[in-house]
Amino acid sequence: MFKKILKLFLMIAFVVLVPFAGLYLWLLAPQWEWTKEPNRIGVVEIQGLLSDARPVLESLSDFRRDPYVRALVLRVESPGGGVGASQEVYREVRRTAMEKPVVASFGGIAASGGYYAAAAATYIIANPGTLTGSIGVVAHLPNLQGLFDKVGYRTVTIKSGQFKDVGNPGRPLTDDEMALLQETIEGMHGQFIRDVAEGRRLSPDQIRAISDGRVLSGEKALDLKLVDALGNFQDAVNKAKELGGIAGEPRLVYAEKKRRGLLRLLLGATGLKVLDQVLDPVLCPVRYELVLGH
Repeated sequence: MFKKILKLFLMIAFVVLVPFAGLYLWLLAPQWEWTKEPNRIGVVEIQGLLSDARPVLESLSDFRRDPYVRALVLRVESPGGGVGASQEVYREVRRTAMEKPVVASFGGIAASGGYYAAAAATYIIANPGTLTGSIGVVAHLPNLQGLFDKVGYRTVTIKSGQFKDVGNPGRPLTDDEMALLQETIEGMHGQFIRDVAEGRRLSPDQIRAISDGRVLSGEKALDLKLVDALGNFQDAVNKAKELGGIAGEPRLVYAEKKRRGLLRLLLGATGLKVLDQVLDPVLCPVRYELVLGH
């Protein structure tokens, strides 16, 4: 009797577990690497507004430590983003470029913070019509006093210092607050100019002359030495192959995209992107970003 029960149990387990095991192996097998060769090019993408630098930093760090990755391609499709995030990526790109070639590939737009983040790359390739440059800082501070007056909304602010509620949307900025913010913006602008000059091996004066926020085409950026060549993503891959000393056909390895939990399940990738675009200006009003109008 016991043998019959055991046999039945094993049959059920076989019927149930084998299909699941097969599916599991089928899904994971492409990610398993039975043999590794030092012919890999790591691809890291910066897409949309750059607000959270951590995924990009982790990917750059992982590829830098991987002995089988000989070079990296940094694909940029971004109008910019937060000051801190842009600077974090710039620093990590610079650190990586000191150990392995990093070729930046600009898509349709790689402006302001998007350009800043890539400025330390070993080599930069843009399309002739890429929107790039826009070296400058912008701060959006809403003034809702007129709206508040219409609806009868009032706030009482208790603060510990003169500038503690700078940007309060319920009132206009004072002259002193405007001067303070302008000073802060100019300081961040100077950081932008300094880092781009260092990354591109140009003088600060050369960068300062074109750092008034102007938008440049990839073709014009080449004339100004902000990029090294014109071309597409495949041209960037070929350059990475050359600089990395890869013989034969390189293998592209894309950075793993981290899951974003319940919000991604509820909103989907598009909905999450829209949510980021709505919330990001509110949470981070000072930014390196190309603004062409709304």
